[in-house]
Amino acid sequence: MNSLESWLEKAYDAVSALLSDMAGDPWGRYSPSIYETGRLVALASSLPGHEARVRFLLERQRSDGSWGGPAEYGLVPTLSATDALLTESRRPGAGTPVTDAAERGLRALAARPPGSGLPDTVAVEIIVPALVDEVNARLQRAGRAPLPMPPGTYPDLFDELRTAVTQGHTLPEKLWHSLETLGPVARRASFVRPVQGGIVGCSPAATAAWFGDEALRDAALPAVQYLRAVQDADGGVPVAAPLALFERAWVLSLLAETGIDFRVPRELVDSLHAAFGEDGAAGGLGLPPDVDDTATALHALALLGSPRSLQCLWPYFSGEHFVTFPGERTPSTTSNAHALQAIGASLVPDLPDRERYAAAAHAVTEWLCANQQADGCWFDKWHASPYYATVCAATALAAYGGATGAPAVRRAVGWLLATQRPDGSWGHYGPTIEETAYAVRTLVRTAAGEVTEHAHAAAARGADYLLAHADDADHPPLWHDKDLYTPLRIVRTEILAALHLAHTTPGVAQRLAVSSLEAR
Repeated sequence: MNSLESWLEKAYDAVSALLSDMAGDPWGRYSPSIYETGRLVALASSLPGHEARVRFLLERQRSDGSWGGPAEYGLVPTLSATDALLTESRRPGAGTPVTDAAERGLRALAARPPGSGLPDTVAVEIIVPALVDEVNARLQRAGRAPLPMPPGTYPDLFDELRTAVTQGHTLPEKLWHSLETLGPVARRASFVRPVQGGIVGCSPAATAAWFGDEALRDAALPAVQYLRAVQDADGGVPVAAPLALFERAWVLSLLAETGIDFRVPRELVDSLHAAFGEDGAAGGLGLPPDVDDTATALHALALLGSPRSLQCLWPYFSGEHFVTFPGERTPSTTSNAHALQAIGASLVPDLPDRERYAAAAHAVTEWLCANQQADGCWFDKWHASPYYATVCAATALAAYGGATGAPAVRRAVGWLLATQRPDGSWGHYGPTIEETAYAVRTLVRTAAGEVTEHAHAAAARGADYLLAHADDADHPPLWHDKDLYTPLRIVRTEILAALHLAHTTPGVAQRLAVSSLEAR
């Protein structure tokens, strides 16, 4: 057996195991969240596993007193963890480690440079003022100076939402995911409908806020069973759960698009179909439908030979681009790239209303090109790294953007060649396996013409980096929700897809073979 055959066999086994695990998992595999775990510590001390959640926060505090991601991404988790530990410090038997960690968190928050920006994460404009209010209420009771309200927040909007709920008004379903921000008025809010009797807004924190700590003492309550099921052994909970549709659509569309040999369990295909309603599909239970999950599921089903109607996309089309959901603050590059893929993969000659879909695909192509950065990359509100937005946009344009999208694709390749690190990796804040996989996949799928040889050489160096770090399990959270998180199965699939392309693309595979011989 040669090296290619050996690699393909290992990849097939790895994909088969991943799909089997995914088919039997209704929750999805996601990294734990400092923000979400902190909210449970503050809101649900009666819930089993409380000590483990506190320990999770203590063990993940950095030496400077903060928590969470790089730069502005540390604000929300640091606020949440600090507030949680301040709350915990007032409970009997809390101990010095809790008090000391809370004080270090306060110092880290006070040390933020004036005018520091906010991350473009989910509901940040109301989450930050809600947390600052909570922390400042505790500081005021202790006679201490309050934290300043960071610029870019919307305290007035937060107050209006809380007042509206107090007066019995209904909030849009997309806000249920962040229901915990409303404080005590969220308790049993009449407009909320828990899914399966115990899941609110696809969020552990929102669920705890709606049921309340006293109710969560009942071990037989479906909400308690849900919250216990999503908690890791180390005490952390994910920022959203369950997110089965999101995970399955991304994994299956990527595997089918890349050409890896795999056999998809029928129940996974059936689950994608079952997730659709009149307005498309939602990423998880308790979330409203959105165009990103809808389009990715449509793309996966088209590639798997089980297509369904694209009609559900039209409510999201603005005439120039697709909105992820009605009333969004900022449009999404990657949502539009996924919509382009869904339409492009379905444009068979006998598609009903084909010309209308073709016109929408052209409009989205122009919109994606217009929103490319001057250096050739794209940014997006669902991910901290431009490498994710770039792989989505560039591969969609290369496949379905035609001559209109070709110049943007060439600029993206140029940006990737210019930003590769000396060790062969890529990364926005530092080298990561995830971002390197995005770059390798983009280069192999999009490079053409005179840059092909340079692109293949760069992709081979990137693949070498991936192979050297194949056993690394730590992936820095880069995906946007209320906090940064990692969709672990999706990232694993991205790595397998990039390496499959590297091993099966002659210009890259030859270089990999040479580097393998030199390493012996």
